[in-house]
Amino acid sequence: MDRNVIVGTILMALVIILWMWWLPSPQLPEPALQPPQDSLQVPAEQPTVETTESAVTPLPAPAPAAQVIDTTVALTGEERHITIIHRLYEAEMSTLGATFTRFSLTQYRKFDQETPVELIGDEPALGLRFQSPGGRNRDTREFYYEPSLTTNRLDVLDQPRTLSFTTPAGAGWIRKTYTFTPDSYEVGLKIDMIEASSFQSGDGYEVVWAGALPFSEDINNRKEEMNQVGAWARSGGEVEGVNVGRREEDDVSLRGDVSWIGVKNKYFAVAVIPDVPALEAYLASSRTGDADDPDVEIDLTASLFMGSPRLGGDEFRLYMGPLDYTYVRGYEGLYGMVDYGWDGFEWITRPLARFVFIPLFSFLSSHIASYGLVIIVFCILIKLLLFPITRVSYRAMAGMRELAPQMQEIKAKYKDNPQKQQQATMKLYKETGMNPLSSCLPMLLQYPIIIALWQFLQQSIEIRQQSFLWAPDLSAPDAILSLPFSIPFYGDYVAGFTVLMGVSLVIQMRIQSAPTGGMQQKMMMYGMPLIIFVVFNRLPSGLSLYYLCYNIFTAAQQKLINLGIKKKKANAPPKGVIRDITPKKGRRGKASKGGRGSMGGKPLRRR
Repeated sequence: MDRNVIVGTILMALVIILWMWWLPSPQLPEPALQPPQDSLQVPAEQPTVETTESAVTPLPAPAPAAQVIDTTVALTGEERHITIIHRLYEAEMSTLGATFTRFSLTQYRKFDQETPVELIGDEPALGLRFQSPGGRNRDTREFYYEPSLTTNRLDVLDQPRTLSFTTPAGAGWIRKTYTFTPDSYEVGLKIDMIEASSFQSGDGYEVVWAGALPFSEDINNRKEEMNQVGAWARSGGEVEGVNVGRREEDDVSLRGDVSWIGVKNKYFAVAVIPDVPALEAYLASSRTGDADDPDVEIDLTASLFMGSPRLGGDEFRLYMGPLDYTYVRGYEGLYGMVDYGWDGFEWITRPLARFVFIPLFSFLSSHIASYGLVIIVFCILIKLLLFPITRVSYRAMAGMRELAPQMQEIKAKYKDNPQKQQQATMKLYKETGMNPLSSCLPMLLQYPIIIALWQFLQQSIEIRQQSFLWAPDLSAPDAILSLPFSIPFYGDYVAGFTVLMGVSLVIQMRIQSAPTGGMQQKMMMYGMPLIIFVVFNRLPSGLSLYYLCYNIFTAAQQKLINLGIKKKKANAPPKGVIRDITPKKGRRGKASKGGRGSMGGKPLRRR
């Protein structure tokens, strides 16, 4: 470094040090302490509420610029609980936080089929958060409110009912008004903030749902439910989320045009839908413990940043109920919380589920009482729908089986010359008109449908707790035998429909296989069912029932096609025999020259 630069730097540092020593900072006068008050003065029409902070009226003498007076809010009071009786649910609200402390869906039961499904955890989940002018973070779940109802019960039967909660804040107040509508899982929420600038900074406020929905399914199959638990939001038409089954911790921030936020477990959800799109959304998830641990702990947070409150109040719709397409289709994009697999397939699996499977499933269930029979009929209709595609594939597979002996001869003849073996194989395909791809491409076209059905039946709430034969719940495994030990990836029980599905798959593969198949084909014939047997054991029995029927109908279709090919082959004339060679008439109805049994006047020769 240049010596002049070093000398200059040292001199500048000395000048700064001397300047700071010579001119000390001025002393600010100490602000006068205000005596504490026991109550809060609020507008005339509002009740006086006990608080823990000083009163804001009458205002004290102007404080020095360095002092900031914080917001006054109601942090003490008497807590009351109000019960809402509804045809579809029973809820409980508290004057502490003016929020739900319980929301039980009376039309749905947990896995024990006795306890109603609950959407609120141990702590109140819904609240507002903002920052006071003094920089203090505030959460309205800590405030005490005065309810509009003098009794502790609200019945929602034939007409909508409202329930308001009001609390003083600063020089104004906060009011939350809930509207309950008969025969609907939607709850209206209106938030009014009067004189908001006296208790809220100019940044605005956010609506938050903090906490995961309690588990509702079998504790012994916790991992399958965990894979569906998460928080979601829709921004700019796209649905994004965080999932506790995939990562221990995750978070995502979305900006601009946020139309809703929501949290869900496998079959139920809560969504907050503002009438005016929010400015931002934040989603976060955390998991303590393994996903398949019955004692796993999870936490979810979903928040909407609304900005400054609007004049006349902000309105929201709360959907608190099942993730049934019949109920949620009226909320734009809300069904997007249901997972339909990898994003690369979702563009086709989700429309198939929405526009084919769900309407067809709903139609069948309205005419057939048993959901097990609905699945069977559903499978038959899907097989009929796919039959034009599968017929091409099955015929090609049958044709390839006919060529299997000749293929084996070619392999044996040119076993030391792969190039000639390939040339001879292609020549055989050309002479017989067979194309090995004709048996694969039709099957590939079915994969999106199979994947969509895989996702749909795993999370179809329609089959939840519906019994069939020995299975008490088609949405859960049908354990027919308990094991004294647990097998990794399999479990500690044997599922009945899974066993039958594995057997049916073996039969199907035997029908489709060539009689001269080698060891590789036999390994596939028995190895694939074994893998399916392990994977499906812990999946819903309704899914195993569907694929059991699918395998049976597939084997039946293949058997019929094989019989048709054999019959056609048996009726075909032997080689060298001409069964009907009657000459065709010409344009004027005359027979061609040479008469019957001749061609151009020359006798036919048999080879």
